[in-house]
Amino acid sequence: MNTESRTLRETWGERAAETITLPAIRLMYWSIRRELWESRSIYIAPLSAAGVFFLGFLLSIFHLPAEMRQAAGLDPMHQREPIAMPYNIAAGLLMLTAIVVGVFYSLDALQGERRDRSIFFWKSLPISDRTVVLSKASIPILLLPLLTFGITFLLQLLMLLISSAVLLISGGDVAMLWTLLSFGRMSLLLLYHLVTVHGVSVAPIYGWLLFVSGWAPRAAFLWAVLPPLAIGTLEKIVFGTSSFAAMIADRVGGGGREAWTTPGTVPMDPTTHITLGHFLISPGVWIGLGVTAIFLIAAVRLRRNQGPM
Repeated sequence: MNTESRTLRETWGERAAETITLPAIRLMYWSIRRELWESRSIYIAPLSAAGVFFLGFLLSIFHLPAEMRQAAGLDPMHQREPIAMPYNIAAGLLMLTAIVVGVFYSLDALQGERRDRSIFFWKSLPISDRTVVLSKASIPILLLPLLTFGITFLLQLLMLLISSAVLLISGGDVAMLWTLLSFGRMSLLLLYHLVTVHGVSVAPIYGWLLFVSGWAPRAAFLWAVLPPLAIGTLEKIVFGTSSFAAMIADRVGGGGREAWTTPGTVPMDPTTHITLGHFLISPGVWIGLGVTAIFLIAAVRLRRNQGPM
């Protein structure tokens, strides 16, 4: 009996040791899975927005044949605009939804576990504070742009297929629809825009929000907004300039002008010229990533030392 008990203890000890020494990449994977389990709005909100827009698209699809005939009579430089407008609106709606979700998720990411005292449970697991904070930061910076692209791609593809079927039934020009949209290039440009502009360029904003989430005792939204507002106001009073406010507005509004340069076009326009090389060597991009790293390091330290609210 003693031998069996000792064997069981050794077996459980070995399993516990294996659990403690899980690879970092696996811990990160399960930490991200945890965020998706706990914060279902990450994917429910974009899916709901896509569903509402798709319903509206179905109600207006019967006007497509007339719109195609009108577009055929326009100048070639302007034929694409009316046809691509629903696709641009769909992408814009999902981008806006992702931004709203990312902001509120980041503000609650660290404060929420202190508020409901679940931090005691999560700190009892063999997962470092660094892994937890990085997994939370990866949601708005990396996962949300990719998820937004996936949902937008499927929504636009479904819209294109239904539009093609309607044109076939009505005797419209399906080839013209596919040619004007350039769906493949449009999708690649959308992915590039989301990763560079809505991911990398806005990373400092999300880093700041996570830092505030880990520090603020209450009302994280106010603590996130008031310091930048105070700095911008002070700059305006003392120096008469608005450089800080303009920088923040550019980041919040999407920023990332280094990623693409074609004035007067939207990111999904096939004529948009992307400048990946210029984006990668831009000082603003690397300074922003450096600022993001500082905020995340501070958030790790806060989580290590902060207790429940």
